This record gives sequence, structure tokens and C-alpha cells, in this order.
Amino acid sequence: MTTDSTEKATGPELTYRHAGRDDVPALVELVNSCYRGDSSRRGWTTEADLLEGQRVDAEGLAALLERTNTLILLAEADGVLVACCELQRGVNGAYFGMFSVRPDIQGGGLGRRVLAEAERTAAQEWGCRLMRMKVLKQRPELIAWYERRGYTNTGRTEPFPYGDEAFGLPRRDDLAFVELTRELPA
Repeated sequence: MTTDSTEKATGPELTYRHAGRDDVPALVELVNSCYRGDSSRRGWTTEADLLEGQRVDAEGLAALLERTNTLILLAEADGVLVACCELQRGVNGAYFGMFSVRPDIQGGGLGRRVLAEAERTAAQEWGCRLMRMKVLKQRPELIAWYERRGYTNTGRTEPFPYGDEAFGLPRRDDLAFVELTRELPA
């Protein structure tokens, strides 16, 4: 567990820890509230105009927690879950995904702090020198946010997995992912 000692001017003090099975219900609620449905529209990272359905379910999250190369990093403020992300260790660095910050507190710098902690975790705990992620290409404002944090669009794309409801129910037929990467400090 690490503590973020950032001053109150940039938000609450955060405590970080790795998720366990007991965290699954709260994680399902947080992630789905950030990506889909009306609750996600309270923040700026919603995918509600692109996808319907849930982003994750309890079974899928429990399966992620069983993987030996994966962790879900939690950020808590005063014991309350406010953000999370998935990290997967691979041969070509770490994969960053399922990034979720409570919609009602987005836009205050908390996401930037959690991303920095995820990068620190991948570099220091796993020795990774590269972080990569996939972002829907239809999210230019989100891609720009990551680019301002040092990520580069590699130009590689991947089609959206149409027909697999685990990824959501598409509201349009042109969805695709772009890959972003960033070198991590040693």
C-alpha cells in the first residue's frame, strides 16, 4: 500500500492497494458507472454514446483477479473507492486498462495521479519499461489527454470485437481501438 501525499489543492490524499475478491462488487459498480449509462454522463470519460450494456461483470472481474500477470490497482480516499485501473504484465511491458475515476469527481487531477501511480507500479514492481493501452479511436478528447501525459499513438489499430457482448453493445458500426504507448522511467 502506498499513500499519495499530494496536497489538498490537487484533491484528497489517496491510498493505493491491489484489489482482492471482496472488492469485486464495488469495482463492478465503479467501472460501469464510469463508462456506461446515465451515471457516466456526469464525467467526461463516458462511452455511453458509443456503447450500451455493462463494461464489466463480477465474473469477468473475478477472472482478472485470478491471473498471475494481472492486478487491479485501487485508489481510495478516506477508505472510499474513487478510482481503479487494470495492469497486465507482459513480455513487451505493461498493459493499462479499465481506468475508472468516479464520474462526479472527474476533472480535478485525480486521474492524472492514479495514472502516475500505475506507471510507478509497473516500472518499480514489475520492472516494465513500456506502458501500452488501447483507446477507442472515436474518443479524441481522451486520446489527447493521454498524449498530454506523454503517450504516443503508435498508428496501430485493432477492430472492435463486434458480437462479443462482454465488450458492450455498439451503437455504431465504425468502432476501433488505437494503441498508445509511453516509455517508463527506469
